[in-house]
Amino acid sequence: MAIRKIREVGDEVLTKPCKEVPKMTLRTKILINDMLDTMYEAMGVGLAAPQVGILKRIVTIDVGDGPIVLINPVILETDGEQCGEEGCLSLPGKSGLVTRPNYVKVRALNEEMEEVELEGEGLLARAFCHEIDHLEGKMYMELVEGGVHDVEDCEEEE
Repeated sequence: MAIRKIREVGDEVLTKPCKEVPKMTLRTKILINDMLDTMYEAMGVGLAAPQVGILKRIVTIDVGDGPIVLINPVILETDGEQCGEEGCLSLPGKSGLVTRPNYVKVRALNEEMEEVELEGEGLLARAFCHEIDHLEGKMYMELVEGGVHDVEDCEEEE
C-alpha cells in the first residue's frame, strides 16, 4: 500500500480524542494497510491512527508475533507493574522511563468488525497502553519519570 507521514509532537491532531469506527469501509481497510506499512517502514512496534493524521480509534501493533489490528479498543483489565524505556514514532530519537501495567486485557473489533478480547504481558501490554493512549490524545511523555532524553544517551549508559 502506501507509507503515510507520521505526525510529530506539536501537531495538534495528536492531542485530540478519536472517534469510534462504526463500520468497515474500503477507506478504513486502506488506512489499516497503510498504517501497517508505515509502522514497519519506521521500525515501530505500534502505530495509532492519529499518528498518521486520522482521528479514528484504530491501532496496529506488532511486537514480533505478527500484526495485531484493534478497532475501537478498550482496556478491560490491568495487573502488575513494569518500568522501562519507552519511545514513540511521533517523538523520534527520544525515550523515557515509563511505568505501565505488566498485564493488559483489551476488547476491540478486528478487521472483520468481530469483537475480540486479547491479553498481553510485557512489551505487548506496554504497546496496548501506549497506542490506546494515543486515541485519547495522550502521549507517553506525560508519564515519563525523570524527563525525556535522547535515545543515544541510553545507549551510552549501557
